[in-house]
Parts: sequence; C-alpha cells; structure tokens
Amino acid sequence: MSRAPLIIALETHDIRFPTSQELDGSDAMNPDPDYSAAYVVLRTDGGVDGHGFAFTIGRGNDVQTAAIAALEPFVVGRRPDDLGALYKEMVHDSQLRWLGPEKGVMHMAISAVVNALWDLKAKLEGKPLWQLLSEMSPEELVDLVDFRYLSDALTPGEALQILRRAEPGRAERAADLRANGYAAYTTSPGWLGYDDDKLRRLCREAIAAGFTQIKLKVGADLDDDLRRMRIAREVCGPGFRIAIDANQRWDVGAAITWVNALREYDPYWIEEPTSPDDVLGHATVARALAPIKVATGEHVQNRVVFKQMLQAGSMSIVQLDSARVGGVNENIAILLLAAKFGVPVCPHAGGVGLCELVQHLAMFDYVAVSGSRQDRVIEYVDHLHEHFVDPVVVKNGRYQAPDAPGFSAAMRPESISAHTFPGGRVWAGGEVEEGAA
Repeated sequence: MSRAPLIIALETHDIRFPTSQELDGSDAMNPDPDYSAAYVVLRTDGGVDGHGFAFTIGRGNDVQTAAIAALEPFVVGRRPDDLGALYKEMVHDSQLRWLGPEKGVMHMAISAVVNALWDLKAKLEGKPLWQLLSEMSPEELVDLVDFRYLSDALTPGEALQILRRAEPGRAERAADLRANGYAAYTTSPGWLGYDDDKLRRLCREAIAAGFTQIKLKVGADLDDDLRRMRIAREVCGPGFRIAIDANQRWDVGAAITWVNALREYDPYWIEEPTSPDDVLGHATVARALAPIKVATGEHVQNRVVFKQMLQAGSMSIVQLDSARVGGVNENIAILLLAAKFGVPVCPHAGGVGLCELVQHLAMFDYVAVSGSRQDRVIEYVDHLHEHFVDPVVVKNGRYQAPDAPGFSAAMRPESISAHTFPGGRVWAGGEVEEGAA
C-alpha cells in the first residue's frame, strides 16, 4: 500500500440551521434549538479530504469552532497512520488537557478532529468506516483504546477476549447487515413543540414506515405529558415500545415521581432523567423505576463516567454519542465497556449528521464487538439529511448499511456556504427571523 497523504491544512466552518423556527428538536430543556455543526475539513496533498464536526444547538458554536482550530498543530504536517497514538497525543496534551480534562468544548473539538481523521482513513482504504473497523484485528482495535482509568473495570486483556470471541461470526454478521440493515427508532413524533394532531399523525406515519419504537419528549408539564402519552399509546397500541426523554430536566426525586405518574402508559425507557454527571442519582432512579429502563449517555462526558455508570447500575441502555466524547477511539472503549457489562447500546442520533456518523459505530459493534442486535436500536430523526453527500438511508424502519468509503460526514459544499454563520445566505439574506441563533 502506498504511503498515506500528508495533511496540509485544517479548515473550520461555523454552520447553523434555523430549526428553532419550526420547533424541530424542541424539548423540556432546549425549547428553541438551532441545530449547528462546528465543522472541520482536513485537506491533504493527495486530493482526499477528511470531514468531521461537533454538534451544538446554536449559540456557542463559534466557541466550539475556535476550539477545533486550536488543534491544527497536532494534525497539519502529519499523516493519518497511527490514529491510536494521534488520538492519545491530543487527549493528553498537558496544556489543553487542563481545559477538561477530557470533557467539554475541548474534548468535543478532539472528537471532531479524530472523526475527520477516521473519515480520511476510511476513504483512503476505500471502505465505509463500519467495515474498516470490523475488519481490523482485535490487537489493532485494542491499540486504539486509552485504558488509563479503565483498568479496574476493563483491562486490555479482557478487551481482547471480547473482540476475539466475536471474530468467528464477523463475515456472516456483515453480510446480514448488508442484506437486512439495523433497526431504528424514531423521535420525530415526539418534540414538545408539536400539537396533538401532529403527534397523532406522526405516530401513524412512524408505524406505517416500519418503526417498532418511537420516543416522546417529556418533563415540561405533567398534565401535557399524560395527555401526549395517552394519545401515543392509543395510536400505537399495547406492546409497542414508547420511550420517553426528559433531557436532564428533573432532580432525582422528581424523576421518580413523574415517571411513576406515566407508568400506566408503559414507557419502555426514561432517558436522561437527571444530570448526566449524577452517577449515583441515575442508579437511584434505576432502582426505583425498574422494570422501566434508564437510558443515558448523549451528554456523558467521557469513558470514565460511562465506566462508573455501568459499575453502579445507573444505565440499562448505553446511549453513546458519536461527537461528544473523543471520537471513534473513545467510542470503541465505551462499546467494549458495554459488552463487558452486558448492557445494550442504543446510540443517540438526530441533530446535524449524528445519524450519519453513529450508524457506523452501532454496525461495528454488531459485527465485531457485542455480536448482538438484541434490544438494540439506533435513534433516527428525519431532518437535515439532505445536506450530506452520503445521507443515511432508512427503509422499513431499518438503517441500511453504508457502502460509500468514509464516515458519511461530508456536507454538501452548497449547504456549508448557505448556512455558515453569520454571513451565509440563510442567515444574512433575511430568511431567518431576528433572534434565532
């Protein structure tokens, strides 16, 4: 194989979509989000570029973009060869690390750059990322992971055992993915800003489209939540999985009381019932609400907090996020932790491009880590996919396995241009009402 090209430039874009106008994405904690991407392109001297981004919801996207730009010295002049070493070099830089460590804006910036590196590497290999990772040896995968702070729960040796156990069926599971896809659930009916008629219509449409699970946002007003859950249950029928999501709205006691009030409508899981940092609070909620499951992870800051939550029994569904922790490398660590503790992974998606990215991680988990799709679904939200070069494809409620090389992260140039903040056409041309973003 010829030598990998040299990265010659890191380019950033502050991209924002005025989703607050239609209340797409609205929930109890985020009533007016403008879905945004702090976007990075790694240019090479070989003509192949790597794309990545951190997802935000409007204000502050410029701060996130500046953090990505601060990582330029780590990648310009380098080649996308040893991505385990390059990931650890960024995460453990002694001065940048002080801003976390391993959390917040700087860590999300590392995620954007790491994911862009993987997008570049997969393109150079001519494979979709899920396939590239699934064909790596257990030893190569373990070398990508930072086991510092994890060894009391997961050692490199245990990680090797998990990956070797899944090796024999890799080819069959990859073929199954290509033939049958990966189950999705949809959040599209559930935004708090939608009226009851729209909720009914979107529930019917979800069932007709082949989904076997939906999710409703809750937490702003109990009477509204009772009414909306009743409507959803009437439309969807008994036994159909309806998850609920509070987006961190409650204290621990309030979470238990509120979800118990909704129990008659058989919620499948309660997502983010309290602060994402409250490991023991989530464990208290989980014990009190069983058998209703507790799902969390989209705001869990790093592999160490995931480790603690799994150790404490705080989560019965792991909802990793493709762009909050340190990118592909750290998500491999989280997938291995979930496999060690026997907890299913149902990734967080939606936003801008999160569906495009996380499908690869879930499919890699099925092929090469857990070897299972039991009780595993990927979130799907049906908006903003048209802005991507290789958008997700969902048929009959199932994600279709991507076959284009890369991480499905590249946005269309015209979308980048139109939605760049504040000078892009959508923002500067009077298309957006005053006050958005």
